[in-house]
Amino acid sequence: ALILAVIQGRSGAQHDVEALGSLCQSLGFKTTVRMDLTAQAFQEELAQFQEQLDTHRGPVSCALVALMAHGGQQGWLVGADGQEVQPEALVLELSRCRALQGHPKIFLLQACRGGHRDAGLGPTALSWFWRWLWAPPTVPSHADVLQVYADVQGSSSGGPAPGSSNHADILTVYAAAEGCVAYRDGKGSDFIQTLVEVLQADSGRDILELMTEVNRRVCELDTLGPDSDKLRKTCLEIRSSLQRQLCLRA
Repeated sequence: ALILAVIQGRSGAQHDVEALGSLCQSLGFKTTVRMDLTAQAFQEELAQFQEQLDTHRGPVSCALVALMAHGGQQGWLVGADGQEVQPEALVLELSRCRALQGHPKIFLLQACRGGHRDAGLGPTALSWFWRWLWAPPTVPSHADVLQVYADVQGSSSGGPAPGSSNHADILTVYAAAEGCVAYRDGKGSDFIQTLVEVLQADSGRDILELMTEVNRRVCELDTLGPDSDKLRKTCLEIRSSLQRQLCLRA
């Protein structure tokens, strides 16, 4: 397992790192944690992780990578240096790993994928939506999205080519739907803290069943951001090309 996180300027992020690190170790993963990385360092750590797996003596049954940072306007990860890296490029980096061919690769992404804040369903949802269209509210201080977007020079580009066999056996779970905010407070993020709670309770079930349960619980949460007196909602996005069931603990 590889945990890459930017914690500076992200209140509660340290709790996510600690909780997820403890979970990975309890599940039998050999875990590496790196914090406050630059955008380039995100790529370098993935490349080094891949090299370690390819030179590992003995089989590697599964790999888990957690990427936690602020999200840029297009949903790219923002490093500690303010530069951006495309998360899908990092997924592709590990999909080329020879030791993991035919084996599951899990990616957990705790970052905003845009600035939209979901008001949920209800009598106030529609009116809030029109207000958001005309005058986007200030980004919450406890959201994993930067308050000021800017064109970033030297950002990474490229991603998996459609139809590539490298897409197989990958499970990617985003903390928010495309274009939306992922919330976090001083105790950690809704996504990571809920995920750890669910997997600690019953890690022997199929991973997709567990992620569905995580999503159900996250969707039920109400978040009150400092930008508004209205409650907000969050929904995960789960992408899977797994070819068989995956249980992290027998």
